[in-house]
Amino acid sequence: MPKSKRNRQVTLSKTKKKGRAHKENIVNLIRESADNYSSLYVFGFENMRNLKFKEFREQLKSSSRFFLGSNKVMQLALGRSAADEIKPGLYKISKLLRGDTGLLFTNLTKEEVERLFNQYEEYDFARTGSLATEKVELKEGPLDQFTHEMEPFLRKQGMPVRLNKGVVELVSDYVVCEEGAPLSPEAARILRLLGIKMATFKLHLICRWAPDQFEIYVEGLENSDVESS
Repeated sequence: MPKSKRNRQVTLSKTKKKGRAHKENIVNLIRESADNYSSLYVFGFENMRNLKFKEFREQLKSSSRFFLGSNKVMQLALGRSAADEIKPGLYKISKLLRGDTGLLFTNLTKEEVERLFNQYEEYDFARTGSLATEKVELKEGPLDQFTHEMEPFLRKQGMPVRLNKGVVELVSDYVVCEEGAPLSPEAARILRLLGIKMATFKLHLICRWAPDQFEIYVEGLENSDVESS
């Protein structure tokens, strides 16, 4: 009987001693999941929001398991080449763990997974450095959405405001942000106060693996690219 690839010892000598046990545990959990679930996906994400992702993960808790973290550790667990992969074809999955990516082990059908990911989209407030999706300009005059206590704070954000009979008032037109420009810390705070959400937390499928099956979802990325990478 051929020796099981799963039982090979993994050397993590290059990792810091403090995190070695944790990384070894992740490797073991990923390898156990490869045995316990029927299919595996690599997914990418944009504008990650931990709370939103936790809610999505909880929805699939009974049928699936997610892994996020070091791509190198996840690659190590799956195998980086055909010689050390833990199951046939899994090294192809490993090669697509680049950038903002994660693993999904699941017993859900392919159709159900695709439906869940295609439908998932959550809006949130943009953070400093994010690109503005639209121009936001406030016109001179009263800002009734703000109480008088907010006037000093708004002034600190660079807004030309004053109190006029207890009402916060803009003394001139003010551009909060320009479309396509990075948001300053002040602009991000003002957009939050205005209730304007410019960040979209999205998840998208990159590829799927099941025994004797491998499928790439990303347009322009072919199997030959994986083989040669």
